[in-house]
Amino acid sequence: MRRFVPALLAFFGAAFVAVAIAIPLYLVPLLKVVPLDLDITSDATTVAADGSTGDRFPAVIFDRCSVSEDRARTLEAHLTQQRRSVIVEPSDSRQATLQSAQTVLIDRLRDAEGQETEPSVAAAGETRTCEDGLLTASIDRVSVNRKTSVPNGAVSSLQLEAVPPGGNVNDVSVALDNRKGFQYKFGFDVQKRDYLYYDLNTRQDCTAKFQDEVEIKGVKTLHFACDVPEKDLSTLPNAQGEAALGTMLTMPARWWGISGPGVRPNDPITMHRHASATRNVYVEPITGTIVDGLEEQHQYFKSPDQSEATPEVVREFRMDALKGTFKWADGIVTKQADTASGYVTQLKVLGMWLPIILGVLGAIMLVVAGLMFFRGRRDDDAVTAGPAPTSPAADERTTSLNKRDAPQAGGSSAAGNPWERPTEQIPKVDGGAPPADDSATRSFRKQPPPE
Repeated sequence: MRRFVPALLAFFGAAFVAVAIAIPLYLVPLLKVVPLDLDITSDATTVAADGSTGDRFPAVIFDRCSVSEDRARTLEAHLTQQRRSVIVEPSDSRQATLQSAQTVLIDRLRDAEGQETEPSVAAAGETRTCEDGLLTASIDRVSVNRKTSVPNGAVSSLQLEAVPPGGNVNDVSVALDNRKGFQYKFGFDVQKRDYLYYDLNTRQDCTAKFQDEVEIKGVKTLHFACDVPEKDLSTLPNAQGEAALGTMLTMPARWWGISGPGVRPNDPITMHRHASATRNVYVEPITGTIVDGLEEQHQYFKSPDQSEATPEVVREFRMDALKGTFKWADGIVTKQADTASGYVTQLKVLGMWLPIILGVLGAIMLVVAGLMFFRGRRDDDAVTAGPAPTSPAADERTTSLNKRDAPQAGGSSAAGNPWERPTEQIPKVDGGAPPADDSATRSFRKQPPPE
């Protein structure tokens, strides 16, 4: 038992130290990957350009019903953008495939006369009209490297239509080539530098530039802003390889409201839908979680021909198709902040505090075990060596006593047993006279055995 306890302490001490070293080197890197149970839901509503939420109609959209009327119209609106991103197949230890369904809904409208309406949304499978409350809908799928969160090219497609009965999702999807930027989540350990960010509306990467540090709901975030270059949306084909519906529109000049030199009211004028945007994302740097977002989207009709051969009034014409600033809802921001904070706490506990605690406990156990081993070894050496050596004088006295006490032949000692001759043990005093009567002393002397 005396050796079992220090051996047990040494075993557990070494084990604790080994685990303390292995956790940050092996376990933490395994945790710093895109989780396969990822489920991100975000809602964003249109707000005023300065970010305030008091305006009931902060956005502008093109009135789709005006295509059948004598004049193009725009409407004031309040819009909600909904997005949900989940993990789908193919996903494994190396890659994760995200599927993100996104819709833009019209909450309420107000026309030029001030009349307000709240459009309804037709159920799935029903015919949609120009008055439907669903403005846009799409499903994005992208595979990313689980360690870096960067698209790996295995899956990259955009579904623009509902899958018909018995149909295949690939028949209503378009491949998105050369996607490189982050989108739904940044990588781990984000730095204060530029990153590529992918804009789904224009299907292109843009440079997300670091702006500043912002604390949101108690979480430190890095603010990045990305200015999306203008893109002609008619050049982005649908699944059939054609321009998507609503990206090209040819109408008479009077319908567009264009008049001036070189333009007659009935001249057909073709306009393409263009888009640009500024996207702001607020990223928790340790985990790459996007905590908050703000998007300034602008889509507008513009002549694709900007040459001198086109009348100036046509070249300069712009009509908004969608203009609005989308800000994440406060509840979504709180949820994302809590999620990021939980990830950060988990990584700190496993990456720093747990190794420190295990390392200290392991070191203490090893020290205690070493002391116990040393003390036990010292006690064993003492038992093996026997009694401590004595001085020569002590040895001489011991030898003298042994000789005096050794028995003689015939059964008596050389000097006699001191208890048999007590008077001889009493030292004589020099110069003193012998006692007058030593009969008492003689009585203690050994008498001769009787014959």
